[in-house]
Amino acid sequence: MKNTILIIFISAIFAACSAPDKKVKLEKLRTEKAALETEIATLEEELAKADTTKIKLIDVVAMALTPQTFKTFIEVQGRIDADENVSLSSEMPGTITKINVKVGDEVSKGQVLAETDSRAIQQQIADVQTSLDLAKQIFEKQKNLWDQKIGTEIQFLQAKNTKESLEHKITTMQEQVRMSKIISPINGTVDAVNIKIGQAVAPGVPAINVINFSNLKIKADVSESYANRIKIGNETLVLFPDMHDSINSKVNYSSRAINNLTRTFGVEVLLDNKKEYHPNMVAKLKINDYQSATPKIVVPVKFIQKGTNDNFVFISVDGKVVKNMIKISHEYNGLAEVSEGLKEGDLLITEGYDLINEGDNVNVKK
Repeated sequence: MKNTILIIFISAIFAACSAPDKKVKLEKLRTEKAALETEIATLEEELAKADTTKIKLIDVVAMALTPQTFKTFIEVQGRIDADENVSLSSEMPGTITKINVKVGDEVSKGQVLAETDSRAIQQQIADVQTSLDLAKQIFEKQKNLWDQKIGTEIQFLQAKNTKESLEHKITTMQEQVRMSKIISPINGTVDAVNIKIGQAVAPGVPAINVINFSNLKIKADVSESYANRIKIGNETLVLFPDMHDSINSKVNYSSRAINNLTRTFGVEVLLDNKKEYHPNMVAKLKINDYQSATPKIVVPVKFIQKGTNDNFVFISVDGKVVKNMIKISHEYNGLAEVSEGLKEGDLLITEGYDLINEGDNVNVKK
């Protein structure tokens, strides 16, 4: 029992002695912590000041501007047409007795393409010709007598009238024979034959089509708003979507009259006839209505920003962003011709221009 009391007493003495040591150590640690916090705050402040003096660069992409010829075009759709494209029909009703051509044949002006039955007229001509031959003989005899002062003037005039009347009658019937034939009025190619032997035909019913493919052109209707911009001689790029082909040509004709219904005017462009074109084929015309007289600065429209009253772009000058006010003279196909505000060699910022402001420092990549 005595030993137990002794142990408890000794432990109490040790506990009483160690308590002040822990308090001292705690105070020491608290002091050291305060000193560290003060040092950390000082270092953070010094680092913050150092950061404010360091220049921040924004990465951008820029391109050097070079002058180039600027062109604008008016784009319209047209179709291929032939100046000489005729649909022929018989001038008199009748039955087809002869067809002298087939599709694809080359024909010349005045060539007989088909004929209708003209036997009745031919027989009438033969009958009248017999009467005419007799009338001519009577007239010659009567004229000889009249020259000799034999017979009366009435006899001479009657003989002359009979002869001339029969001549006019034969001429009329020969014209009817001509009208019974379908004759080509142009040089060209037979494009269609819509008749058959024995078929009855009438005036105005299409029988044979002839086209002169050596004189093709493109016709298009253009809005009147472009009337003062399209002139004869304008360079034109002709695109054929179905042929996947194109040619260069010029405006051959530009109408000065505006259609009251469509508010358009007609334009014609000649073809070179070096390739096989087809009438009524669709063609797209790109008519050059403007070309800069000298090379100009050209900028993609997407890099131009709109101000309150002006347009501007950002360029890089010695690593700094400069806001340049510009004037645009023409726009076409996403490009703009700049008449004022930019010069050759300027670095136009093309990437990152929406993240910068005037005066910012930039790291330019080309």
